Amino acid sequence: MHHFQYKGNELYAEDVALRDIVAQVGSPVYVYSQATLERHFKAFDEAFAGAPHTICYSVKANSNLAILKTIIRMGGGVDIVSGGELYRALQAGVDPKKVVYSGVGKRDDEIEYALNTGILMFNVESEQEIDRLNEIAGRLGKKAGIALRVNPDVDPQTHPYITTGLKKAKFGITMDRAVEEYKRARDMENLEILGIDCHIGSQLTKVEPFVDSIRKLKELIGELKALGINLKYLDLGGGLGIQYDAEDPPLPADYGSAIKAETKDLGLHLIFEPGRNIAGNAGVLVAKCLYTKERDEKNFIIIDAGMNDLARPALYGSFHGVQPVVKDQDGMIPADIVGPICETGDFLIKERSVPMFKQNDLMAFMSAGAYGFTMSSNYNTRPRAAEVLVNGDKFVVIREREKVEDLVRGESIPAWL
Repeated sequence: MHHFQYKGNELYAEDVALRDIVAQVGSPVYVYSQATLERHFKAFDEAFAGAPHTICYSVKANSNLAILKTIIRMGGGVDIVSGGELYRALQAGVDPKKVVYSGVGKRDDEIEYALNTGILMFNVESEQEIDRLNEIAGRLGKKAGIALRVNPDVDPQTHPYITTGLKKAKFGITMDRAVEEYKRARDMENLEILGIDCHIGSQLTKVEPFVDSIRKLKELIGELKALGINLKYLDLGGGLGIQYDAEDPPLPADYGSAIKAETKDLGLHLIFEPGRNIAGNAGVLVAKCLYTKERDEKNFIIIDAGMNDLARPALYGSFHGVQPVVKDQDGMIPADIVGPICETGDFLIKERSVPMFKQNDLMAFMSAGAYGFTMSSNYNTRPRAAEVLVNGDKFVVIREREKVEDLVRGESIPAWL
């Protein structure tokens, strides 16, 4: 459930008309609903009532400071995958002891930054990373809290590009290597084994893959306990899907019931890393129709947002619903909605029935709150869109639209040219 609804013929974010936002801020623009963010976080958090747990929001889904602050002030922590994301989270006021650091390619300077910040733990993704963490922590006179990210080889039944838990994926340590690596880490004086981590993919629409993963992990946890390696945390990652089109993902309450039932006897503190589930349906991308044209019986609706603004359709073939900001179109037509980028792959909608948009009409691409702005780029030297947060009947620009001057900042022409 989200707070983007029609009042009469006008689409609103909470109590603010999207048309009014564009009139003041321009387009394209990302618009987020604070009430939706808060409701989604609360639903996920309450799904684990009665079980010790921490919700570490996945910063990569939407890293705007205002979004992070909304989550953090409700008691959330963060899951980060870079030093930049750690910096953002700290700027938004996160408690370092609610920070987990994932990702396969942590640089030395990023590891040092995280150790000096005092984060809870690193989700370690390789044998060499274990050695590196021990070396750097020793040099700094610190102990690095770690969990090994174990790859359970479970098929999450999602898009192959966002499947992360199969043997062929670049992520994690295989189940058959995990015990040996835990034993190795136990003998390193600058590491503290805190937990075990597992993340099998994104946009999962069934509970069963999560349950299958936990059952595999429970066997491993038992083996570790027999070796005297007692864990405190079980990090189950994120991945719970949302509805973009006709998907029917489980409700957080149903997901929570299944997870609690499987983990109730482990005595471990649960960590979750939802991102899309909280932010996805809390945002839309609003764009304007520039031109329409028909060619060889094919209709094109050309807009001022492109694949640089919302990469998911071009990257994954992903579905985003589209709705008119003001409903005054004359029926529906089969069309491609495309942007101004010089690539054939620059489309937001391909060969679908859409409202018969005309020049200057505004449209909202739904479910764009996650992996929207964070994946955007300056390709074709296009300034990135503005971001707006709505709270009831007011809104504020939480990221100014980039200017062309911003795009050359830091560049220089050598003296010999």
